[in-house]
Amino acid sequence: MPDGAPTLRERYATLEARLGSGGEGADRDALKAEIIALYKAIDAEQAGLAVLKDDVKRLVDRWKALHPAAPASPPPPRAVTGVVADHLNASSFIEKGWSRISAGDYEAAERLLLRALELSPDDAESESLLGWAQMHQEKYDDALVHLQRVLLRDPSNALARINVGYICLKKGIFGEAIEHLSRALRMDGDRKAMLYAHFYLGLVYLEREMWDDAELFFRKALELGPNLIEAYYELGRALWFSGARDKARAAWRDGRAANKFNPWGKRCAELLATVEAGGAPPSVGAVA
Repeated sequence: MPDGAPTLRERYATLEARLGSGGEGADRDALKAEIIALYKAIDAEQAGLAVLKDDVKRLVDRWKALHPAAPASPPPPRAVTGVVADHLNASSFIEKGWSRISAGDYEAAERLLLRALELSPDDAESESLLGWAQMHQEKYDDALVHLQRVLLRDPSNALARINVGYICLKKGIFGEAIEHLSRALRMDGDRKAMLYAHFYLGLVYLEREMWDDAELFFRKALELGPNLIEAYYELGRALWFSGARDKARAAWRDGRAANKFNPWGKRCAELLATVEAGGAPPSVGAVA
């Protein structure tokens, strides 16, 4: 921030005072623009702090490398339980579970992935996908147990991290949602995680009525995964509320055409029919 520039808190105080004086006419539009600009500045600051936080963690790792701890004692031998991990059969349940998630059948996905974990306990992919299936049933606490177990073992697991970001979004904790999702984007390894990190960031900005940012992330998600029909639905909403009504209709037509049998393809078709009959898409939360 340049020397002499007001801090974010000072900008907030100035806007609060102007609102208290009952700004009218042209000043109302100017106030709205400045409030949105302040939100964007805060988001940028949060993203920068998230990067800095990761950099500090790397400093800790370098310090540990210079000052290695004494070697730990070997763990005691594990008791024989008679349970043998069956990774081969577990993988078939993982594939079926992911297929059910893609189709939006989260209850069936949960059953399949629980079975996968029975066959291969502590498998990171099974547990991440199980958390995914549970969070879409609004079982947020159950999902967090599995996702945080994965991250405890492997903080670089992008799939688990983006799902924690989504849960933060659903709980209205936008700063933490942005931090988790932005961190997953910087990992740049798991293509599935990259796709949903962009999509979920689009949802964050849609919820905050930052239409241009939401559109950007939804379009990037569709570049990475053209079969993510839900992104067409949400892209249309971002465009509609930004005033680009024709582009919104085009997005819903594209979603309908991409897969008319998919639940989100059907929702695109239904929403298109609603707006063409004079209705409007479901609203999003107002700027806090």
